Amino acid sequence: MSELFEAVDALIASASPLPPPAERERLRKAHGLTQAQVAAALEVRRPTVVSWESGKTEPRPPQREAYARLLAKLAQLYPAPAESTPTAPATFTGPSAPVTPQRPEPDSEPERAVSPAPVHQPVRPTATSIPAGTTRRPTAKKASAKPATATPTTAEPRFENGPLAVIDVEDGQVVAYCVGGLVLDVPAKSLPSLIDWTLAEAKLGAPRLSGPGKDADPLLVLTEAACERYGLPIHLTHEERLSGRLPEGHKVVKQLARAEWKLTKRGLGPWARIYRPAHGGRRACVQLCIPSWGALDTRTWGSAGNLPAADLARMLGTFAARVMTPRGSTAVTGLELMTALHPPTRASAPDADGKRHSEHNPGSLGNEPVDCAPCEAPDGHPLLKDLPRFHQRGPAEMLIEEAYDWARPLTDDEYSQRYLVGIDVNMAFAAGANGLNVGLGAPTHVQRPEFDPKLPGSWLVDLSHIELDERLPSPFTPKGDRPEGPAWYATPTVAYAVELGYQVAPAEAYVRYENGRYLDGWYNRLRDAYIATMADLGVTADLSPADFLTAMDGYRQRDPQMALVLSAVKATVKGGIGKLRERPRGEGWKPGEPWRALSRPTWRPDIRAAVISKTRINMHRKMAKHAAFTGQYPVAILSDCAVYTSDGPSPLDFLPYRQDKPLPGGFRLGVSPGMVKHEGTQTVLWAEAVREEHGYELNLARYIKDGQVTGADTGE
Repeated sequence: MSELFEAVDALIASASPLPPPAERERLRKAHGLTQAQVAAALEVRRPTVVSWESGKTEPRPPQREAYARLLAKLAQLYPAPAESTPTAPATFTGPSAPVTPQRPEPDSEPERAVSPAPVHQPVRPTATSIPAGTTRRPTAKKASAKPATATPTTAEPRFENGPLAVIDVEDGQVVAYCVGGLVLDVPAKSLPSLIDWTLAEAKLGAPRLSGPGKDADPLLVLTEAACERYGLPIHLTHEERLSGRLPEGHKVVKQLARAEWKLTKRGLGPWARIYRPAHGGRRACVQLCIPSWGALDTRTWGSAGNLPAADLARMLGTFAARVMTPRGSTAVTGLELMTALHPPTRASAPDADGKRHSEHNPGSLGNEPVDCAPCEAPDGHPLLKDLPRFHQRGPAEMLIEEAYDWARPLTDDEYSQRYLVGIDVNMAFAAGANGLNVGLGAPTHVQRPEFDPKLPGSWLVDLSHIELDERLPSPFTPKGDRPEGPAWYATPTVAYAVELGYQVAPAEAYVRYENGRYLDGWYNRLRDAYIATMADLGVTADLSPADFLTAMDGYRQRDPQMALVLSAVKATVKGGIGKLRERPRGEGWKPGEPWRALSRPTWRPDIRAAVISKTRINMHRKMAKHAAFTGQYPVAILSDCAVYTSDGPSPLDFLPYRQDKPLPGGFRLGVSPGMVKHEGTQTVLWAEAVREEHGYELNLARYIKDGQVTGADTGE
C-alpha cells in the first residue's frame, strides 16, 4: 500500500503548479536570492534555474515540488501588485545584450513591444565531431523604454552566439556564458581542445566593422575555476607578472605547441592570441582574457574582474556590441578600433586575369609606419639620438600640446561668493576628434610657409605678442602661461590665434599634404556607445537641464554593470588617443634606440597632438564666450574640468540659461560629448583652507569632486 501512496505522491508532485517564468524571477529577486543559491538548495546546476526562469524548460520531480513550495512561500511574502501590467517583450541594444529596466520619462515615447529574440537550437554532433553544448537562452529582461542607440544584431549564422563567452566551471561541468543569457555546455578537456571547440562548434565572433576589414576573433574569458580546470595558474607569480606571460616551458604552452597552435609575441599572458597561420583566406584565431591575471585593469574596468560569469558576459558583451570585441586594455582597444574602421588595405579591382590584389585603402594610415617630424618626437626617440644626453628641449624645439592644468588666486569679489562649482566636459577628447582633419602620411618640411588652417601639421610660430584677459588661461600653453617666444604648435592652436584676429607668420612647418578626417567614424561609434550606455543608466538626451542634473544624481548605482561599461567606453577614448604616442615599456630600452610601438602605422604623435590641441581650444572658446556674456571667469581648470565661483551649489546657479536654452557657443548641460555635467561642489572656505595647507598653487579642479586632498598637487 505504501508503494501506491508514493506513486500517487509522485503524480501530484509532477503536476505541482508553478507561476509564469517572469514571476519566478521576480519572486527570487524580491527575496534577494541569487540563481546560484536556489540551485544549491534544490541540488541542481545554476544554468538549470536560468532555464526554469526563462521558460525554456520546466522542473521535474523531485525538484519540481520543492521549487513550487519555495515560490509559493515567496508569493505569500511578496504578492504581485494589484494593478500589474504585462511586461513588454525584450528589445536589445546589441547582439543579444539586454539592458536594465527603467521607467520612461514623462515626455518620452511609449514603450514599443518587440518580438523576443529567436532561440538558437544546439548543433547536433556527428559521430566524429566534438559534441556541441546544450544551448539555453533565457527570456531577456525588459529593455530600456527608449533606447538611445540600437546596434542591430547580426544575422550571420557563424556568429549567432555572440562575440564572446565567459568560461566557468559549475558542479564539475565546464559551461560558457554568452551574451543574452545564452549558456553552452563545453565538452573540452584541455586548452587546445577548448580552442578547437570554439572555432568548430561555439559560433562565436563578430562581423567586421568596415567592408575591407576583418571579422572579430572569438574572445574567451577564463574564470579562476576555468584556469584551474585547464591547468593554468589562478594567479601569476611575481616574475610572470613582470614578463607578462607564462614561461615557454609551462605545460599548457607545450600542449598548445603539440597541437600546432601558435602564440603571438606577447605569449600566454592576460590577453593572449592563439592561432594557426591563415589557410585559404580563413583565419583560425581565438583570443583569451584572464581576469585573475590582471587582464581587466581596475583603473579602467573597475570591479569587472570580480563579477559572476553571467554578469561578466553581459557587461563585456554590451561593450563588444557597442564598441568592439576587446583586444587587450581599453587603450589597445581604442587604437584597434581606429584600424578596424579604417583598415590599411582593401581588395583591388580585378586585373586582366580576373584576379584581385591587396592595395592601399584610401583614408587609412596604411600598412607601414612613417617617421614623425623631429619636433613631434618625444625624448629618447631615434631621431634625437645625436642630441646631448641631458639636453632639455623647450617649446621652440618640441611640440608641447597637452591638456590644461591651470589655476589662479580668487579675487575679492569671488571670495564673497559661497561656493565653488566644477563642471566637466563629457568625452572631451572624443569631441576634440570629431571633424578634425589629421595627417595620413609622412610630414613635409617647409620653410617660411603661409599658414593654412585646413592643413594638418606642426608650425613654428611666435604667438607671444597676443595679449588676452589674464583671468583666463592662455589658449596656447597647457599651463595657461603667455608664450615667451617662438614655439611649435599643432594646426588647431595656430588657427585659433587667427580666429581671434591676430596675424601669424610661421618660420617653418612640418605639414601633411595627405590628410583626412580619419577619426570621424571612431568618434561616431564611441559617441553612440556612450549615449546608449548613459540611457541604460537613466540619463537620456531629451532631458531639460534641471532634469538632467537630477538624472545624474546617483546614476551609476542604477545598473553597476552598465556603469562599468561606461567607464570602459570613456577609458577607450582617452587610452586610444594616448596610445598614438606610446612610450617605451621597459624591455631593456635605451634612449636613442627604437621601441616596439614605433613599428606601428598607428604610432602618430602628430594626431594625438592635434586632438589635444583642439580639445584645449574648444575649452578656451567656451570659457571666453561665458566670460563675455556673464563676466564670470574660471578659477581652476584641469583637462576637461573647469571650476567657477557661484552663489549657489548647482551649475544652474551660474550657467546663463534662459527658458532652458543655453548661451550659444558656451557651456551646455547634457549627455552628449562636448556638453557638460556637474563634477562637484565645495565651499569657498574649503578652498581657502586647503590652499593654506597645501599651497596657493594648488589646482582646485583636481579635488572639486569629493574635496579630498590626498597629497601635493601632483595628481596623487
